[in-house]
Amino acid sequence: MEAVVFVFSLLDCCALIFLSVYFIITLSDLECDYINARSCCSKLNKWVIPELIGHTIVTVLMLISLHWFIFLLNFPVATWNIYRNTQSRAAEVTHERSHDQAWFPLALFLHVSL
Repeated sequence: MEAVVFVFSLLDCCALIFLSVYFIITLSDLECDYINARSCCSKLNKWVIPELIGHTIVTVLMLISLHWFIFLLNFPVATWNIYRNTQSRAAEVTHERSHDQAWFPLALFLHVSL
């Protein structure tokens, strides 16, 4: 059972790293004015929920399989993802992402690579 959990976690982390790199590339294109804000948000918004689900599943799996250290590493980022998405949904933010959140994909990329 432990091997299945870690193999799934490895595959999920690879997918999360790919998404983080995609977010960073898309946001850098937005910063350089290669794409406009609406098209950037339409590209990124469809990947926010899968990213949230993927990270939450790994966090819950580590809790269930009693790997406390890995759970404690993943819990703050999963909590931040849930908080960020519930707040933006509650405020009904339009398509535009704020530039204040542009640092988060980089922080997530660094955290997932641990």
